[in-house]
Amino acid sequence: MLTRLFRLHGLFVASHPWEVIVGTIAVTICLMSMNAIAGGDQICDWNYQCPKVQEKLLSSDIIILTITRCLAIVYIYVQFKNLRQLGSKYMLGIAGLFTVFSSFVFSTVVIHFLGKELTGLNEALPFFLLLIDLSKACTLAKFALSSNSQEEVRENIAQGMAILGPTFTLDAVVECLVIGVGTMSGVRQLELMCCFGCISVLANYFVFMTFFPACVSLVLELSRESREGRPIWQLSHFARVLEEEADNKPNPVTQRVKMIMSLVLALVHAHTRLLAESPSNNSSGSAVDMHSPILEAEKNIKSVDLEQVITLSLALLLAVKYVFFEQAETESTLSIKSSIAGPQTALTNRRVGEECCRRELIPPRVLQRVNPNPAAASLCPPEESDDVKQPYHLAQSDKGHEHLEEKEDHLSEHSQFIQPRPLQECLSVLRDPERGPRCLSDAEVIALVENRSILGYRLEAALETPERGVAIRRKMLSCKLPCLTALETLPYRDYDYSKVIGTNCENVIGYVPVPVGVAGPLLLDGKEFYIPMATTEGCLVASTNRGCRAIALSGGATACVLADGMTRGPVVQLPSACRAAEVKSWLESSEGFSTIKQAFDHTSRFARLDRVQVCLAGRNLYIRFQSQTGDAMGMNMLSKGTEQALCRLREQFADLRVLAVSGNYCTDKKPAAINWIHGRGKSTVCEATIPAKVVREVLKTSTATLVELNISKNLVGSAMAGSIGGFNAQAANIVAAIYIACGQDPGQTVGSSNCITLMEAAGSDGEDLCISCTMPSIELGTVGGGTNLPPQQACLQMLGVQGASVDCPGENARTMAQVVCAAVMAGELSLMAALAAGHLVKSHMTLNRSKVNLPEMCASSLREPS
Repeated sequence: MLTRLFRLHGLFVASHPWEVIVGTIAVTICLMSMNAIAGGDQICDWNYQCPKVQEKLLSSDIIILTITRCLAIVYIYVQFKNLRQLGSKYMLGIAGLFTVFSSFVFSTVVIHFLGKELTGLNEALPFFLLLIDLSKACTLAKFALSSNSQEEVRENIAQGMAILGPTFTLDAVVECLVIGVGTMSGVRQLELMCCFGCISVLANYFVFMTFFPACVSLVLELSRESREGRPIWQLSHFARVLEEEADNKPNPVTQRVKMIMSLVLALVHAHTRLLAESPSNNSSGSAVDMHSPILEAEKNIKSVDLEQVITLSLALLLAVKYVFFEQAETESTLSIKSSIAGPQTALTNRRVGEECCRRELIPPRVLQRVNPNPAAASLCPPEESDDVKQPYHLAQSDKGHEHLEEKEDHLSEHSQFIQPRPLQECLSVLRDPERGPRCLSDAEVIALVENRSILGYRLEAALETPERGVAIRRKMLSCKLPCLTALETLPYRDYDYSKVIGTNCENVIGYVPVPVGVAGPLLLDGKEFYIPMATTEGCLVASTNRGCRAIALSGGATACVLADGMTRGPVVQLPSACRAAEVKSWLESSEGFSTIKQAFDHTSRFARLDRVQVCLAGRNLYIRFQSQTGDAMGMNMLSKGTEQALCRLREQFADLRVLAVSGNYCTDKKPAAINWIHGRGKSTVCEATIPAKVVREVLKTSTATLVELNISKNLVGSAMAGSIGGFNAQAANIVAAIYIACGQDPGQTVGSSNCITLMEAAGSDGEDLCISCTMPSIELGTVGGGTNLPPQQACLQMLGVQGASVDCPGENARTMAQVVCAAVMAGELSLMAALAAGHLVKSHMTLNRSKVNLPEMCASSLREPS
């Protein structure tokens, strides 16, 4: 229960960083403003009222205070020195922010505590710096820095708060109670220092629970830049910190002792505060000289100046050492610094890192299994046989840096192959935060994968960069393919894999560049659109472009969305057909629908159940849930809502059994009459009237010919073929090209290309052409899935529909559906004109005829006997 509470607290703080930061600062300002309300006499500890006079400074007090300050400075220096070893400049920045704000909060509390006298801070801050502990804060920062996305940052912060929160809270309570015992000593100076100590612990706890996690979340959210396929702040050697911290659970005996101690100390404090003598009975005169404060202050000027000189000198010395000397010692081990180094710096780091990073090897046992011929033995393509004696970023350098590659080849020629280290040693290197996977050769990583110490599908997360994980997976796969160089021309470098992993693809081995053409401008509802089309079919973009030109010369097209609702159709089973009919009747009643709708709508801000269609087959019941989904395509949204609705249905009918959340009654990615008749996604219609002059001059045909061909081909021909939703010439061509370019699911081209194209003569003389395309099931979205990838986002930005609509949720997706329908109509218009004019074969021979392999084919045909 306590763990869940802290987890919810961490999730709230990480999800609302601005609100928490502003609230924390507001509370701090309120503490400062309380001085204006407070009276003239301010308490400076729990038992005394402080006279506004100068206190004596004994030489022994000055010595103790000087030592305390020096210890505080050294302690902070050591903590920051340890942080540098973690390999992240963000750790240093976050820890510094934590220290500064903790000091600020503490200072404001002490200022209020002492009234308006600031001299108390001189003694209070050293004790605060000695009591502050960055270990918990840095552990929480590790949780965040191990994330691959902003959503994972919030989740990891919440998980870290659930792990660290209860222990840190109990420790803070115990520290306050133990230190608070000193406030009952009767020695005024000791009471004052203990009071400072308690405030230090409380300030540290306050910042750790509020301001610090909010700042971590906000800093990483603003740092959206990525490098080598991952966020610039993400460190792979922190990936196991959650599991390690979860395993390091506090000793329950120790926790019980702390709780008992806290209870006893709390009782002691309560008894002392309630029954102790009045503060006036305590003597504090020995600590304050009421007669000549100015003279005493003058006597101590020299000692105070000496104390300040010592303190400032020590702080300056350690600062210079930390900034200039520590950086030179540790720079070569910092993964982030090495990843942004230039070629020359990288080459230098390559030699510096020889002690911990091994040269790449090809395990003999792998070679023997792959290719018994020594002359042909090769695990990977030549371009991937990199020398990895340095952090892996050198192996990922751009091919254009020829001078750097020559130096690497030179080093490789003069290097001897070293046998991989033993498995246990490799494991220890992998788990070492200071070395990590960057100090393992590819052969050693492959050995760890084969031993399942690293899971093959988690290579991107386990290694220092996702790109290296992809490269190693390619090496492991190459030796198992019929052609060892099969992956040589499949690119994988210079891609942001952090946006792919966990979202779009698994077991990544590269990416396939697809040519993207543009058709347009397409004049639709008075606005021009340029259509991005990713295709390898010649003539497609040119044909669509001609159709767009014909529409634009005709004054443009108009379109509207008839219906908007994604569907999900689960299948459930009842004990009997009669019982299934009873459930069907309940679902179709107003009471049943409202009950299911309430459960369904609760799962999302956008999902609102609009309709339920129920079909019965024996004792199986097929329920088609239909809901709007905002700007998302919405399958995940529908699945989540459907699952919750089925849980509510099982509460109503205990004998109901859910067979599957999808029973093919949706229907998704399969030809289905239900989508053609009732629609799915966006049901859209688009029309345009093409004047006779444009038909003759641009389309090179006549209206009568087009109308006759459309009836014979798209209507009668498709009916003869028994087509469902296929009453068109090439709707799937345009839909697929736009879907691939704009990050849609290509599998949904099946249902989205349902289209009926109609043409008829129009105008006073019947020479104009009226064309319309009706598409009842366009399944698309402008958020989620592949729309999160940068190239696909660029194509959506071309259309002006990238992301979610702020003013009207769902408007971007509906606009895109209209653009798709209009582009399909442009393609239909051009292709039908080409068929009517007899130009199809000629155009395809010109624009869709590859000549790359023709010489080889001709040569082979000449060698064949006639």
